[in-house]
Amino acid sequence: MAIDFDKTIDRTGTSDVKNGVRKAVFGTEDVTPLWVADMDLAAPIAVTEALVERAKHPIYGYSYYPDSLFTAMQDWFQHRHNWAIDKKSILICPGVVPSMHAVIEALTAEGDSIIVQPPIYPPFFSAVTDTGRKLVENPLQLIDGEYQLDLAQLEQCAASGAKILLFCSPHNPVGRVWQKQELESVLEIARRYQLIILSDEIHADLIYPEYQHIPLATLADDVTVITAVSPSKTFNIPGLGLSSLVINNRQHWKAVRQVFDRLHINAINPFSITAFEVAYQKGEAWLDALMVYLDETRSQVEALFEESTSKIKVITSQGTYLLWFDCRAMGLNDDDLKEFFVKQAKVGLNPGISFGEAGSGFMRMNIAAPRAIVLAACHRIIEA
Repeated sequence: MAIDFDKTIDRTGTSDVKNGVRKAVFGTEDVTPLWVADMDLAAPIAVTEALVERAKHPIYGYSYYPDSLFTAMQDWFQHRHNWAIDKKSILICPGVVPSMHAVIEALTAEGDSIIVQPPIYPPFFSAVTDTGRKLVENPLQLIDGEYQLDLAQLEQCAASGAKILLFCSPHNPVGRVWQKQELESVLEIARRYQLIILSDEIHADLIYPEYQHIPLATLADDVTVITAVSPSKTFNIPGLGLSSLVINNRQHWKAVRQVFDRLHINAINPFSITAFEVAYQKGEAWLDALMVYLDETRSQVEALFEESTSKIKVITSQGTYLLWFDCRAMGLNDDDLKEFFVKQAKVGLNPGISFGEAGSGFMRMNIAAPRAIVLAACHRIIEA
């Protein structure tokens, strides 16, 4: 059955953040919201049908993680990413952000240094500061229109005694899909300085055709890599709250598990379990169609700005459904930049400054919406 991603779906009455808090975030409801990283596209029908079927059972009691849940995940990563995951290395959790906090609590002490690579997803910063750790920044470098790792400065950070690198692969917000040589260079630094890597790979399945995601753990050998993965971004089910950590060091697995138990971090929700399992089992055709659709949207957005007189440059996204707009040539400070998008273009985006100082002068757009809506928003930006 053909999948109609062009269909506009009214989310009114669903308490969705993207639309429901526009007034609080942007000061007006008269904006097209293309900010929060979920999709305005229907999840796979197989997931919807499975949830409806589960809901028909009138008892919503306590659940456990069935073996089939782990098998579905293992089969997916073996098939899509050539990654053989040992079931004993998996920890199920309610989301990447709480699991990030748990890892930091388990494997570091207050005052320890933790590296982040801005511009970066804002919870990376708070995961460090909220746990009383020292934030160390290793900013990415924008060179000839593409972001690169600053490996020399990363080594300096590691040599100074940092305990963990919070890595993002693919990178949110800049859309980089790291190449094998880049990943191996990061691992070599980690190996040299006993640096633990927590790799957020939640966007691993959202890769454009000319690129390939390589799970960092498949190259790691003797380096501790803790990988955060989830079907949530892939299949548009983030509100169901389920993700996984894959930890390749047994002692570290036990330490993180102890924090999970102490803080009662769990995600044993019958609907989450159903969606997680069915998405991995039956969602592949939907995902393949989605990536064709997103790739075309991405290409059209890039072409629109390239062919216009706009001072905004679109950084080519290699993965994720997020586009990173370089607005520095507009000559606006960050407050005025946000005001331009909201009041003149009437588009609600994420200000780049929220991703750290390295994001100043940039904006992030979510293109996982019907193409007509995205393109109309882009036309308004260009014409504003």
